[in-house]
Amino acid sequence: MNKVSFVFRWIMVCLIALSIPALLVMNGIQSRKYTDLERQISELEKKQADLIEQNKKLITDISLLSNTDRIEKIARDNLNMRPAETDEIVRVEMKDKSK
Repeated sequence: MNKVSFVFRWIMVCLIALSIPALLVMNGIQSRKYTDLERQISELEKKQADLIEQNKKLITDISLLSNTDRIEKIARDNLNMRPAETDEIVRVEMKDKSK
């Protein structure tokens, strides 16, 4: 019984001794994964900030380009258009075919 106890203790000590480096290796692997994920998050946050800035610029461009004064000036100067007179306006009414 004493010999079995000795062998059992020796096996337990070996397992504990081997588990310490294994745990250190696993800790290193987890640290590497964590660092990679932090880098990816940083890149995505930078990309998000760039997209937000680009979106703001596009919204500003849309508001400038859709300005009615600008559109009227282009219509008048470049396309030789003018506002329609009241007698030039024709209204068309469509009847519902389902009745």
